[in-house]
Amino acid sequence: MVKLLHTADIHLDSPLKTLALRNPDLAERIQSATRIAFSRIIDTAIHENVAALLIAGDLFDGAERSARTAAFLTGELDRLRHTDIKVFYIKGNHDAENPITGAMDLPDNVHVFDGRGGKVQLTDQVWIHGVSFAGKHAPDSLLPKFPAPVPSAINIAMLHTSLAGAAGHDTYAPCSVAELRAMGFDYWALGHIHKRQVHAMDPPIVMPGIPQGRDMGETGPKSATLIDISENDITISEVPTSAVEFLRVDLDITDLTSSDALRDALRACLAKCAANLKSDAAVLRLTFTGQSDLQWQLLRDHEMWHETVEQISQGFGQIWLDRLDISLESDPSPSQSAVSELADLMDAIQNEPGFAQSCDALLETLLKDLPNSRRAALLPDPDAKAALRRTLAAAGAHDILARMKGVES
Repeated sequence: MVKLLHTADIHLDSPLKTLALRNPDLAERIQSATRIAFSRIIDTAIHENVAALLIAGDLFDGAERSARTAAFLTGELDRLRHTDIKVFYIKGNHDAENPITGAMDLPDNVHVFDGRGGKVQLTDQVWIHGVSFAGKHAPDSLLPKFPAPVPSAINIAMLHTSLAGAAGHDTYAPCSVAELRAMGFDYWALGHIHKRQVHAMDPPIVMPGIPQGRDMGETGPKSATLIDISENDITISEVPTSAVEFLRVDLDITDLTSSDALRDALRACLAKCAANLKSDAAVLRLTFTGQSDLQWQLLRDHEMWHETVEQISQGFGQIWLDRLDISLESDPSPSQSAVSELADLMDAIQNEPGFAQSCDALLETLLKDLPNSRRAALLPDPDAKAALRRTLAAAGAHDILARMKGVES
């Protein structure tokens, strides 16, 4: 039996984005999470005594040159060299942007495929094939660059591709699962899409996903793929890698009628999150859902409840709060009180031309104090100022109602 370990999209030193970084106890841990995940991949390769580590693109994150990153990477790959584990690496679109990839002297156990494509014999029966990105973009299929599979052997192919396309990812080296199957390889080690997907098992066509999530768009525990090659079969399994996982959790508070009951529900919810955690720590975005008599008190005291959730979560030692959202359904039959009348009045005022002009003038004064880059981000097009004004006005009205209804309730 021959074992291989397949990973991709490591994005060394990619910044993890979370509001929880404001907590100094978490900042150092989360900023080093990508490196920890890569070190765990190396640990797994050694522990499983694999014959080779396959890195299917985007080992690096971008164009920044870092001697510290180069030293870290060389040291980790050298650990594999000392245990006679080979590394096969294809460059993805992010690697093509990074000057380190062409400048650093990698250990001699590392084979980097170039943009012309090629194959390398790993064992008597196993060959590794791969094609790197020759530049930052690969708008056309790279399949014609692959050499033909070696007859009567196990042929592993490495490709960085968006396949037929995926939300949130640029289209690179497009191809279909049917085209991959028709190539005659025994395993496709893919990269580029950050969500793990097993597209087929005959032969295995595997996108291992990113080994360390970077924000709330990459939730859940992350992993690499262990490949077991026997004489008659290829099997795969997941091995955990992430040091920190991002979680989105909804808590339905419909049946809760008091602050005490809500705190109890929070503790139970967070205890369940901690018990199910597969990484060392989690960054949590919690949303209150449902319909509750507590709605307006929660909106009024949002900051206090944020602190409450944060304190309860830190009591578990593994969970850190990114954000608390309150997304409750409104009462379908609101009472016709003075507060309701005020809500109607504020809605009407927001649509008056004079109010819009006053808000625009105030916005212009405030925006002048912002750096050009921040101003451009807030106002990317001519309609953005009006949209920002409407958003801020609605938020202000909502805040006033929350304060008044909280008192009324």
